[in-house]
Amino acid sequence: MRDGFITLNSIKWFNLVAIICITGLCTSCQKEIKPLKEGLWRGVFTLPGNEIPFVFEVKGEKPENTSVYLINGTDRFELKNITYINDSVSIPIDLYSSVLKGKLSENIIEGQLVKIGTDKPVAGVPFKAEFGNLPRFPKSSELPTVSLAGTWDINIMNPDNTDKTVGVFEQAESILTGSILTPTGDYRFFEGFVTGKKFQLSAFGGSTPYLLKGEFSTDSTFSGEFITPRNSSKIEGKLNPKAALPDPYTASYLKEGFTSLVFSFPNLEGKLVSLADPNYKGKVVIVAILGSWCPNCLDENAFLSEWYKTNSQRGVEIIGLGFERKNDFEYAKKALSNLKTRLGITYDILFAGQSGTANASKALPALNGISAFPTTIFIDKKGKVRKVHTGFTGPATGKFYEEFKVEFNTLIDKLLEEK
Repeated sequence: MRDGFITLNSIKWFNLVAIICITGLCTSCQKEIKPLKEGLWRGVFTLPGNEIPFVFEVKGEKPENTSVYLINGTDRFELKNITYINDSVSIPIDLYSSVLKGKLSENIIEGQLVKIGTDKPVAGVPFKAEFGNLPRFPKSSELPTVSLAGTWDINIMNPDNTDKTVGVFEQAESILTGSILTPTGDYRFFEGFVTGKKFQLSAFGGSTPYLLKGEFSTDSTFSGEFITPRNSSKIEGKLNPKAALPDPYTASYLKEGFTSLVFSFPNLEGKLVSLADPNYKGKVVIVAILGSWCPNCLDENAFLSEWYKTNSQRGVEIIGLGFERKNDFEYAKKALSNLKTRLGITYDILFAGQSGTANASKALPALNGISAFPTTIFIDKKGKVRKVHTGFTGPATGKFYEEFKVEFNTLIDKLLEEK
């Protein structure tokens, strides 16, 4: 300014100072992104009248290398690609198309478990998580006076669930682990505790939170509730060392007049693959019907992936038929590629269509139908279907999983020995 007048240079100078000041103010106002604290966290999903606790561990000091491990018994399910925006954090659960999303303070996250990629809006499940090595359930000084250890006939009194279910649990003092088996698969890893005559177990492996709680009426019977975000069902349990599910080889079978399967679906590179291809001729073939969204399929293919690495040279092949949430190749390619990468799968997985037992049944018309994901089909060297196994009893089921592995290897050995 000179003699009361503002020159052009003065205006430029004022503008420059203003820009510097505003930039400085914005920089000072922006919150520094602080990643999740390393260590154990305890979370709680809040439902009307109930809370479902879960535990996870954070590893990685920098935002770009942070991993979250959901903990259930001996199971550790890793979640990656954590993102931060100001005071918010998003923890994606890629296989199950979900995300834990919430506001992050130094020691607390408050938010929701939200399903993503759905055609219709889905209400999230509220949760709150707190940093610290906190117990899954509140501690009690009352010692257990009963034991849930063993095998149980369990009746889940839900009109939508008329199947027989079996519980298998282990108990070390007051600490409980175990699972519930159904004809279509198990509920994977539960963890909890016993106080007096009461017990509580919960599970959250990335898909759906579960809560199982009850009280003993005698040393060998109990009643209680099985709770999910969708519903709550009364349950009854009776100790039975011989408790078992129906024969898993009877639900699905070849229709009369059929001896083999015929299908042709694209692999993840878009190339059509069928059982008539040279790679499968004269070999024992295992066809695994699966979905990347299916927890029991995850367990089965984790087993098959490791098994295949040490047995593929024996003249046996595996083909996965993936049925995904959307009938879209690019969507399915991404979802199934994530599954292959997570489990280190080296056998072919084909995109066979949209999820649902009706779609799987239509894709394999030689069978009477597919009633569950996963379903596993065993084919001999001549291309004939020899067995169809419905469901999967995974590592959370203890002795049932061990029995399955023996049964599986015995069947494959027999098929390989045939000329």
